[in-house]
Amino acid sequence: MQLVSRLAESHDEAWAWGLIRALAERARAGAALSVRAGFDWAAPGQLVEVPIERAELVIEPSTELGFRSALRLSPSVRQLLELYLPLCIGSAANSLVLGHLGQSLDGQIATFSGASRYVTGPENILHMHRLRALFDAVLVGAGTVDADDPELTTRLVPGSNPTRVVLDPSLRLSQQLKLFRDALAPTLVVCEKGQARSSNAANASVLEVAAEGGVLSVSAVLAALAARGLRRVFVEGGGITISNFIRAQRLDRLHVTICPIIIGQGRPGLCLPAVDRLEQALCPPARRFALGEDVLFDCCLSTP
Repeated sequence: MQLVSRLAESHDEAWAWGLIRALAERARAGAALSVRAGFDWAAPGQLVEVPIERAELVIEPSTELGFRSALRLSPSVRQLLELYLPLCIGSAANSLVLGHLGQSLDGQIATFSGASRYVTGPENILHMHRLRALFDAVLVGAGTVDADDPELTTRLVPGSNPTRVVLDPSLRLSQQLKLFRDALAPTLVVCEKGQARSSNAANASVLEVAAEGGVLSVSAVLAALAARGLRRVFVEGGGITISNFIRAQRLDRLHVTICPIIIGQGRPGLCLPAVDRLEQALCPPARRFALGEDVLFDCCLSTP
């Protein structure tokens, strides 16, 4: 019992995050763990596979949680593993597209004037930085970049910065925005075919893809990113961009974090075609997690 207690004490949030990052790196390399396996933790960033009967942690890709452990893990460590391990294991993890929205109780991601910093609390901001660290690319629409001027880095957590991808069909964004000037991570701007000739992006590469009615083809965007080795894509926003991915049926998982505030008329999170009957509504399997005062819903949209 004393040995188990000492092991549990050594398995803190830093240990859990290091384990998650190591498994995410396997997925980013196209070799996500897809079979049951046992591991001991040797050092940060290093997984040691051992026989399952004497493993500190058993990874089980076919289960909802994705793991089991005989150790007495703290609630915070257990939540880290439960929330992030399913994103890093199983054959589907090699090519995963996940979207995230933070919204109010009445479904708004910003006020009517566009103010959105911050609808959700600091725990959800930390969650977004963790997601960035686990994916090849973080993707946002031009409206989000124009409104928030984000850095899209992992500065709040250990982990490498993902490639930053901005969907800007007409190349309207100012080159004075942070992600075009800071050189903290590779940056790609995706525009409509025929627009690249007008580009003056100094610190970003420009990709042209097909579009219809000024809306970029989601499938074409993902194919262009995959051709560059970017197969794990985190769609961070905004609502229009994530709605386009859902309509195209190219979003595997959706994280919606709800904050206990009521904004009133503002900017809705999702904008999808209307349905006549409730039976026609999307009803994805979902898990719930507490993020401070907020509640995160982890929804699985892909077909098993």
